Amino acid sequence: MEIFIAVLFFAFSTTITPGPNNVMIMSSGVNYGVRASMPHFLGICLGFPLMVLLVGFGFGVIFEKFPNLHQLIKVVGVVYLLWLAWHIASAEPKAIKRGDKKPFTFWQAALFQWVNAKAWMMASGAVAAYTTVQGNPVMEVVAITLAFLLMAFPCVGVWLLFGSLLRKVLSNSIFQRVFNITMGLILVASIIPVLQELWRYYFASF
Repeated sequence: MEIFIAVLFFAFSTTITPGPNNVMIMSSGVNYGVRASMPHFLGICLGFPLMVLLVGFGFGVIFEKFPNLHQLIKVVGVVYLLWLAWHIASAEPKAIKRGDKKPFTFWQAALFQWVNAKAWMMASGAVAAYTTVQGNPVMEVVAITLAFLLMAFPCVGVWLLFGSLLRKVLSNSIFQRVFNITMGLILVASIIPVLQELWRYYFASF
């Protein structure tokens, strides 16, 4: 029980802090509102715990055996995040109101977890920190997954609701454009640690 409470605190602290998921769901709340963003919201809240479960049950072993594959996924993830940052920053308020652009679907948000560097760090870090040699690995991984599932809804939900509240403040198209550009820049900033890691991995030996 003590371990589960510790995992809950870990899940809360890592899920509530800024990262690609939270920046994107807040931006979606601003631009599309809570109702239209619900598939995106559920995709994060269910997709990430599933990722934790799969990593805990040995999916991460594949990347230990094939580290280049893991690095390749990170590169793809960085490119995709940069594209998303541009997509958010360049969003036209008028175009959004006409419905020319749409928020993430459930499956897009769920699959996004696998190219989200912060999600990988959270999942692998939790499994490494809170599983024990002498314990029951299946029960421990299930407990970790449950902790993230419980924390995802309120933590990600806060960012979505905050974005929805800002929607009223940012009714002015100029303010909304400034917000979108700011969110795009924050999203780019969130991948700087991953870029540094990739730089060290590929170019440190030169």
